[in-house]
Amino acid sequence: MTTPLLLPFALGDASMVDLLGGKGANLAEMTRLGLPVPPGFTITTEACRRFLDTEELPPELPDLVSAAVIQLETQSGRTFGSTTNPLLVSVRSGGRFSMPGMMETVLNVGLTDATLPGLAARGGWRFAWDCYRRLVQMYGHTVLGVEAGRFDELISDARTRLGAVDDAHLPATALEDLVRQFRRVLAEDTGQDLPQEPRVQLDAAIGAVFRSWNGDRAKTYRAHEGIPDHLGTAVNVVEMVFGNTGHRSGSGVCFTRNPSTGSAAAYGDYLPDAQGEDVVNGSRETMPLDELGTREPELHRQLLAHLTTLERHYRDLCDVEFTVEDGRLWLLQTRVGKRSPAAAFRIAADLADEGLITVDEALWRVDGHQLESLLHPRFADLDGQRPLATGLPASPGAAVGVVAFDAAAAVAARARGQAPVLVRMETSPDDLAGMIASEAVVTARGGLTSHAAVVARGLGRTCVTSVGGLVIESAAFRATTADGQVIVAGEVVSVDGTTGRVYRGALDVRPSPVARALEDGADPEASPLVLAVTGLLRHADARRTLRVRANAETEGDARLARRLGAEGIGLCRTEHMLLGARRELVERVVLDDRRDDALAEIEAVALDEFTRILRAMDGLPVVVRLLDPPLHEFLPDLVGLAIDAAHREDRHEHDETQDAKLAAVRRWHETNPMLGLRGVRLLTVVPELVVAHVRALARAQAALRAEGLDPRPEVMVPLVATESELELAARHIEAGWREGDPTTTIPVGTMIELPRAALIADSLARTAEFFSFGTNDLTQTTWGVSRDDAEGSFLAAYRREGILTTDPFTTLDERGVGQLVRTAVQLGRSSRPTLGLGACGEHAGDPASIHFFAGLGLDYVSCSPPRVPVARLEAGRAALHHDDKAGADTR
Repeated sequence: MTTPLLLPFALGDASMVDLLGGKGANLAEMTRLGLPVPPGFTITTEACRRFLDTEELPPELPDLVSAAVIQLETQSGRTFGSTTNPLLVSVRSGGRFSMPGMMETVLNVGLTDATLPGLAARGGWRFAWDCYRRLVQMYGHTVLGVEAGRFDELISDARTRLGAVDDAHLPATALEDLVRQFRRVLAEDTGQDLPQEPRVQLDAAIGAVFRSWNGDRAKTYRAHEGIPDHLGTAVNVVEMVFGNTGHRSGSGVCFTRNPSTGSAAAYGDYLPDAQGEDVVNGSRETMPLDELGTREPELHRQLLAHLTTLERHYRDLCDVEFTVEDGRLWLLQTRVGKRSPAAAFRIAADLADEGLITVDEALWRVDGHQLESLLHPRFADLDGQRPLATGLPASPGAAVGVVAFDAAAAVAARARGQAPVLVRMETSPDDLAGMIASEAVVTARGGLTSHAAVVARGLGRTCVTSVGGLVIESAAFRATTADGQVIVAGEVVSVDGTTGRVYRGALDVRPSPVARALEDGADPEASPLVLAVTGLLRHADARRTLRVRANAETEGDARLARRLGAEGIGLCRTEHMLLGARRELVERVVLDDRRDDALAEIEAVALDEFTRILRAMDGLPVVVRLLDPPLHEFLPDLVGLAIDAAHREDRHEHDETQDAKLAAVRRWHETNPMLGLRGVRLLTVVPELVVAHVRALARAQAALRAEGLDPRPEVMVPLVATESELELAARHIEAGWREGDPTTTIPVGTMIELPRAALIADSLARTAEFFSFGTNDLTQTTWGVSRDDAEGSFLAAYRREGILTTDPFTTLDERGVGQLVRTAVQLGRSSRPTLGLGACGEHAGDPASIHFFAGLGLDYVSCSPPRVPVARLEAGRAALHHDDKAGADTR
């Protein structure tokens, strides 16, 4: 069956989102529901893909568009190109996934010198010239590529000259003059004028919207959001309805619930006598949606009824654009609305409580990235703190950073290791890279549904908009507040997106209420957000089969992890107990400098630390990894010793002890310590280190058992590459354990962090009772890339060039490293069916990687204590995904 290139709204529905794009599918669905949608049609993503391949509209498309326009004329009672009753249309993009503001739109298409009087008869000359001005401006920028600032400067000059506070106060004569000036700009910059054939305008606008799919900002947004490049966009051609015909007209953007907090009340902005672009671009001050209820109570009632219909139909928060033309309400768009992380949890939980969705669906609608943002600290006590500026709280949270006045400066600050705060008059899609780089966004203009607000919420960034009186002089690298205070580039500010306040300097912060509740237990009278998060986490715990442990080497971290829901310790790194002042103990053992005394001290340290950790994790498993770091981390610096020796030689001084130390360090020196004498290799060369740690662990267990507690230690051998290494290490472990506690045995496992270990996992499993995948080193050794150097050298460039879509050290490389993990799981359990399996690298706290581990049937993941709630949530979501796939396989 041939894929259609065009469909009228009446022939589509929401299920056709891949073909019609999100906007077109939802317009079709609203039409099917009988909601007041202007008539129109959608040119499909198939047409876009063909256009992108050839740079030409499909040859059959013009005839299809002609037929659709004729049908649109019948539905509207107007004629495209008529001089007395002209039909005008909007041409809007609409991809499979929402990309707010990233692609192009052209409004008022079909307006020409000849059709202008007919439009004036509909709404007056000021209205007609305002529409014409918008068309020339949008067509010039979107289709002909004229720099947007060229038009903005002329509008600003007109406002200044006439004393108009905004565009709405420009008279008809000024708008007519702007049209002439804009057309001169077209001629100067492109050698073209606005086409006077409506159909030429339409075809050119369609092509321009298709081309915008591959615009820089659209590609940047897709890369950040993980949206595939091959999907293409649909184009929606819709009869224009006008919010700029007078005081009983206007445009608005609203949400069925508050997208910042999740509270169950309609929320949004309305702007009288305006087209939709005026609401979102921040050029005029909007009014709250409730004020529409005062101005037009019947219209407000109708709108709320339609919002209820949409939310119940889509069973989710809906984002709606609407226009009122001379007292008549039209819905121009709906989509499932973007929301802040806090709103995501509250809305999901509330919809489940209301019976619109199941609790499983509620859990699926939130994710670990959102939860992680809610666990971030907030500003401490603000009493007595005088705000530098105040605006609208557009996206909650707290952020501290250095001021950057444009996207490039923000990106550069981030590259220097600074946390930027992007400060703009208003953001546009061209600012996306800077918004991604920033900790927070502050704008002088724009409402709660402005570009800055919507994009910041989607990115999880703190945002304050509409800072009254803020004047920004980007070229001078400064801004001035309403009361005359100056802010300079690079200055540190603190942004509170919950209250809408900006403070000078770096404020102290405190843990978020969500983090505090997860640590201390949620009070039944806690905030709706805390109850939503804790409730969905409980459901995730009930659904998941993947257990969550923590990486911890101190009693404090162990207790924190347990409070946050950890079910044991999956990685206790013994080397962390021997850093700092204790580092020289390992040095003395390796260099044979009073070795016995040093081993005794190491054992004493280990006994104390293990006792504390096992006590904190009483009744839960604690996996202790034997000493693993590169040897050079515990030895004196070779360069420093050599320089010191050279200075002594110059002074004809002798120091036999230092000379012997230099000679010993030279013997142990390695060119590439990360792939040298570490892990099981060091333990094989210096087995006393194994015995000391294992004996301490056994003594700690025995002492705690004598107290009536239930310690459950396990020992893990790192960096194993051969069966013989593991067998020898196991013998040393057994010997040490017998000396410390001859009445029990200890489970012994190994860390899979070398490709060879994964490929011989069946042999290793004959000795190992469990595997834990050390995915940091497994990624490093598989890719041949140092995790410490790669980002600075070339991985960032690889992502910019599209060679890599994600950092393999952040999200597991499933095709390469993941295949090794899969192989090790299969081989290991073929040899030992009861083999325990865990993962304890950085990837164990990454949401996407957790789903992969769960799909392989691992028993647990182990992550840093603060990420335990994130892992719990994602493990529950992974179980839903697995159950859904299993159900699909049986249907």
